[in-house]
Amino acid sequence: MARAVSETHGEILAAAARRFAVTGYRGTSLQDIAREVGCSKATVLYHFANKEALLAELMAPAIAVLRDLDDQLTGLTGAAAQEAAAVGFVDLAVRFRREIALLRGEFPELLCQPAFAHIQQISERLRDALAGHSDRPGARITALVLLAGISEACAEFVDVPDDELRSALLTLVRRALEPVDAPLPQPPTTEDKDS
Repeated sequence: MARAVSETHGEILAAAARRFAVTGYRGTSLQDIAREVGCSKATVLYHFANKEALLAELMAPAIAVLRDLDDQLTGLTGAAAQEAAAVGFVDLAVRFRREIALLRGEFPELLCQPAFAHIQQISERLRDALAGHSDRPGARITALVLLAGISEACAEFVDVPDDELRSALLTLVRRALEPVDAPLPQPPTTEDKDS
């Protein structure tokens, strides 16, 4: 008996997720996905125009949450922007950590694809919010390292319960963030060095 169209569609998505997790996006062909589902490549192409469309559908829920976070951060500054960016991104990364794990190491190449081009601008705004919209190099560097580290930790520690991972990441982020509303630290003077 033939499978229902929606059932086949779901099976293709699930197989693609498994293949991407094992061999990466670049290392997976549509034929590999078809073979795992037990259908033809033509069937996969009936459901998805190409591999990019398949990935776009897999990532759509995470991208929708990222866009919502981007909207929430609009207009926030200083410590309010930092806290909202930290909580929002940690929640997103924990919730979608399996999707993040699928694309480990392939983000730069994927951002060049038309379906994902807007993610680069959202990521830059998220980094700026996490830095409290500060132009201090230390704040901007910290924000970038935190974003990359949060993503990497979520992809690596898939066995850690969500609440435990979320708590650990938020504790780390709050310790690492430079309060943008605080005065700049003063470099030591020659008098300080002599004492």
